[in-house]
Amino acid sequence: MKTQVIKVNPEFPELDKIAHCAKIIRQGGLVVFPTETVYGVAVDFNNPKAMHRLREVKKRSNGKPFSILISQKGLIANYSLVVDPMVYKLIDEYWPGPLTVIVPAREEDKTIGIRMPHNNIALQLVQESQCTVAAPSANFEGNPPPSTCEEALRDLDGLVDIAIDGGSARIGQSSSIVDFTQGRPSVTREGVIKQSDVDRVTQKKAILFVCTGNSCRSVMAEYLLRKILKDRSNVDVYSAGTGVFLPCSASAETIAVLKREEIDASLHLSQPLNSILLKKSDLILVMTRAHRQQVLERVPMVEKRVYLLREFTQLPQGYTFDLDIPDPIGKPPEAYEECLLMVKEAIMQIAKLI
Repeated sequence: MKTQVIKVNPEFPELDKIAHCAKIIRQGGLVVFPTETVYGVAVDFNNPKAMHRLREVKKRSNGKPFSILISQKGLIANYSLVVDPMVYKLIDEYWPGPLTVIVPAREEDKTIGIRMPHNNIALQLVQESQCTVAAPSANFEGNPPPSTCEEALRDLDGLVDIAIDGGSARIGQSSSIVDFTQGRPSVTREGVIKQSDVDRVTQKKAILFVCTGNSCRSVMAEYLLRKILKDRSNVDVYSAGTGVFLPCSASAETIAVLKREEIDASLHLSQPLNSILLKKSDLILVMTRAHRQQVLERVPMVEKRVYLLREFTQLPQGYTFDLDIPDPIGKPPEAYEECLLMVKEAIMQIAKLI
C-alpha cells in the first residue's frame, strides 16, 4: 500500500493537517516531513515499539543513536544539564538552523543529539506532537538524504504512515553535527556549518550586563564597554533586563549622557533576560543584589559567573560604599550623571581584565 501524501503550505502550515500528523506520531506512527536541511522521519522517541519500527524501516544498526528535535532553544534543558557556555553560544548563533549538538544527556553516562530546525512545518509538527520527537533523515541507511518528499518516498513509500509534502528542502544537505562531549567542540559531520564557524563562535568571550528595564544602567555599561573594546572582535557585549516584556528604546536621559561620551545609543532596543543569554555568558554583571538573586533563581548554574558591577570599582584603602547601583529612572538628570560615573568607574577596570 502506498503512503498517503498530504501537501502543507511551507510558509503558513495548515494547523489541522499538522495536528493530524502529530496525532499519528503520538500513536506510535512514522511521519515523513520536511526540514530546511533534508526530509526526515518523525517518531515518538519514548515509544519502544515505534523506535524499533523506525530502525527496521531505516535499516539502521542498533548501536547508532537517533537525534531529537525541539521547537524552542530553551527546551534543551529538558534533555541536558550541560553548563558549558560554548554550547549556548553556538545554539544561540545557529538555532533554529542546520546544527545538531551532541551533549551529555540527563541520564548518567549517556549523550544525546539535539537540533532545532528552521522550518515552519517541522517546528509546528514537533510542538504539536507533545512528545520527544526522534527525526533521522527519510532514507535507507547509506543512501543519499532526500531533499523532496518524492525522493523520500523512493525508499520509504509504504513503510511510513503518512508523508508531508512541504516543497524542496532549502539547504538540501544534512545538518552539521558538533560534539561537545570530548573536550574541544568538534564537527563530526560537516554540513553548511564548518569547524572554522564553530571555533569562531565558541571562542568568543560573552559579557552580559543586567538591570531591570534594560533602558538605563545596563545600557550605559554595554555601550561604554563596546566603545572601549571596539577593536576586539573576540568579545561580544550584551545587556538585558529582568523586567522587560516588550522592546523599548533607552531612556532619553540615558541617550543624552551617553552622547556626551560620544556614544550613540538612540537605536538601542531593550531585551528580556532569558536562560540561553545567561548560559552563554562568560561574565554576568548585575547592578544590584536583587538582580543577582533574580539571575540565580532563573539559572542557578551560572552562580560562579555573576558579579555586582561595582565590585570592580577601585577605591582608596578603607573606603566602603553600597555595591548596588541605584536606578535613576524618574529622577533628575543629575541622577543619570551620577549613575554613569559609577558605571564608568567599574567599566574602566573591567576593560583592563578582559
